[in-house]
Amino acid sequence: MKKGILITLCVLGIFICMLDTTIMNVSLPNISQHLGVGLDDLSWALNVYLIIFAALTIPLTRLAEIFGTHRGFLIGVSLFGVGSTLSAAANNLTILLVGRAIQSMGAALVFPLSMTLGIKLVDVKQRTGIIALLGITQGLAAALGPTVGGLVTQFLSWRWIFLINVPITIVMLILGILNLNLHQAKETRQSLDATGAILSIITLTTLSLGMMQGRSWGWLSVPTVMCFVVCLLAFALFLLVESKSSNPMVPLSLFKDRNFSIAAGVVILSNLFLVATTVILPTYFTNITSYDSLHAALLVAPISLAIFIFSPIAGFALNRVPGKYILVFGFIMMAIGFYWLGHTALTSQSQSIWADFTVGMGYGIVTGPILVIAAGHLQGRLLTASQSVTGVLRQVGIMLAVAIFVTGLYANLDIARANSRHYAQESVAQLALPKVESQRILGEVEHRLEATQFIKSDTSQLPNSLANCITAIEKHTQAYLRQAFEKLYLVSLPFVLLGGVVALFLKRK
Repeated sequence: MKKGILITLCVLGIFICMLDTTIMNVSLPNISQHLGVGLDDLSWALNVYLIIFAALTIPLTRLAEIFGTHRGFLIGVSLFGVGSTLSAAANNLTILLVGRAIQSMGAALVFPLSMTLGIKLVDVKQRTGIIALLGITQGLAAALGPTVGGLVTQFLSWRWIFLINVPITIVMLILGILNLNLHQAKETRQSLDATGAILSIITLTTLSLGMMQGRSWGWLSVPTVMCFVVCLLAFALFLLVESKSSNPMVPLSLFKDRNFSIAAGVVILSNLFLVATTVILPTYFTNITSYDSLHAALLVAPISLAIFIFSPIAGFALNRVPGKYILVFGFIMMAIGFYWLGHTALTSQSQSIWADFTVGMGYGIVTGPILVIAAGHLQGRLLTASQSVTGVLRQVGIMLAVAIFVTGLYANLDIARANSRHYAQESVAQLALPKVESQRILGEVEHRLEATQFIKSDTSQLPNSLANCITAIEKHTQAYLRQAFEKLYLVSLPFVLLGGVVALFLKRK
């Protein structure tokens, strides 16, 4: 009974932490309207969560090991609950950012400790099952974020995307106080590697900041280049310090294990390509097809459904099929989904649903066994460190996805708008309208191209020739904008398949 409660605690901890990495995506326009801030400024509410989560996971986990993992877990849950409450009550961007920062500090403790506590609850023979369960929870929660966010925003309000965490954290605190060992002995004999902690924070903060802000700052701008230069220098010093430390933040021997190193790469790639759908597709459905947040959320829901179905199947298939073949098959299914999204899937809702399901199936097949492959045979300090590292790498994959796909999308949209303007100018010129009327129509086209949502004009009161011209312009414009999204998925195909190639180097265990 107690073991079941503690496993439930760990599952809930992982679920709320990963859910909040993506739950805001669909709700951003609604929050922007209520708080009166632009989407570029509001994007910091997403960025601050990812940056702090990535930067503090390793040092906070190490502190928890020294002062008691059970205490650390409850402190993390408390911080997450306080941050969620503050975010929900925010009446301006500053309060929202503070709330999200506190949430993220809590997540940096709760996420890795949930993994290590959960794994330590069972003996080695049962480890495959618990790691698979916790790994499935990670992928499923991240994929569910946009759907839950859309549903909650549509039927309640955007504040409830944070408020739903509050009763969960209260229940977790009660169960934790009653069942965790709060008098757990401290590891007083081990000192904190303070230099390594500072260098890891600098490395991950500058990496995160550079990736998240590179598009708006400019990839070759001084701030962006400085972020990456400082990141590289700090990382080099981190490796040097860790190689000489008697009690390192991250035991470098962890990466001597070939399966862990390859699995780490797979974790990054799989999360990169999952977020490429859970972030980019809701943007397409809300901005280009003009669906509301609920409609957009339901159209990406098949991704979560497929993960829920196929993750456990793949996790337990490890007993019969070598892990590398399972992972290769998963990446092939993701590639098929990406190919479909790059060709015809975005032209109809039914095809979008099935393409999303295919991507979710592929990700589920990868995420089910990957943590078992990465850490199923590790023990003691290496096991704990592996969970912190894989937690950070998930965030790196998410940040890479945002940096690469959002940057690519903006570039593609600029090309699409230029093509649309050219087509509109040629079409209007053929009507031989007065100059003032032609300029008015082209001005209206420009306004719609720059708007957040693409909304078609009402042409019912216009002469047939003009109505047909405007309808044709808008049809071509929507097609150009759709192609901007399709190109992202087609260009990504070789890199999706690269994940399968990387997986082939796993040892057969």
